[in-house]
Amino acid sequence: MAAYPENFDMIEREAERVAKELDLPPCPRILARFNEEFHSPQPDLRRLAALIGTDVGLSATILKTVNSPFYGLVRKATGVEQALSILGLRACANVIGGLLLRRVFPAGSGPAMERFWDNSMRIAKLSAQIASRFKGIDRDAAHTYVLFRDCGMLVMLRKFPQYTDIMDQSEMISGAQLTRIEDGRFKFNHARVASALARSWSLSESLCGAIFNHHEFALMAKRTIGDEAADRKLVAFGLLAEQIAALHGNRGLCPDWTEGERFVLDTLDIDPDEIVRLTEDLRANAD
Repeated sequence: MAAYPENFDMIEREAERVAKELDLPPCPRILARFNEEFHSPQPDLRRLAALIGTDVGLSATILKTVNSPFYGLVRKATGVEQALSILGLRACANVIGGLLLRRVFPAGSGPAMERFWDNSMRIAKLSAQIASRFKGIDRDAAHTYVLFRDCGMLVMLRKFPQYTDIMDQSEMISGAQLTRIEDGRFKFNHARVASALARSWSLSESLCGAIFNHHEFALMAKRTIGDEAADRKLVAFGLLAEQIAALHGNRGLCPDWTEGERFVLDTLDIDPDEIVRLTEDLRANAD
């Protein structure tokens, strides 16, 4: 798989081409309006809160997120505007993007979709729980990355009915094998498609780059500065969360762990014993 394009124009052309050929779902209107205000010279919290307030589900999720134990508020946020000021606009955009993604590809639309979301949500939940233990990992960005990184599978499932056979294999073969099969049969792979969708929904550069390269461990290992370092940490953290989810469910090693273990250990400065202890801590807290 090719490296993520560095030139902005190339990135835009790639996203446009994938969107056209695979009929990517457009950015939901409420997220588009949020991003427009977010990127304005002086974002207006009151206006953003009013926008989110038009959607009861989004409002509830934003309040639930900011009032979770992770933020440790002495007094719970009671309104969306207050929640926005605590969360920050980028974190809020990530929360909105993840929720709307699940709406666009609802679990109830088929067994393959349901299995996908069961697995993704399990890993995303664990990633949110362990993100605070790693320096340089943003909890909300990590959660959004885990939800979006494989969403290209959902696009391909909707475009190619026979893709169900590929999804059935995805939990048993490595990502590198999977993308080769996808490229051979469909001329697209899920990482490339997911990155195009993330780009069209205005996710950050670091998230889009990490999504595009989330099976490219050798390439990611070379990234050491700026946004490239952020890409690298997200990819490593995502694989760690996936492996912890496998251990948590007594399933042994996830398909990418053999190839990516050294990359994860080096990038996150962790050793195998710490991973076992972290898994046991999560299991104990869940009981």
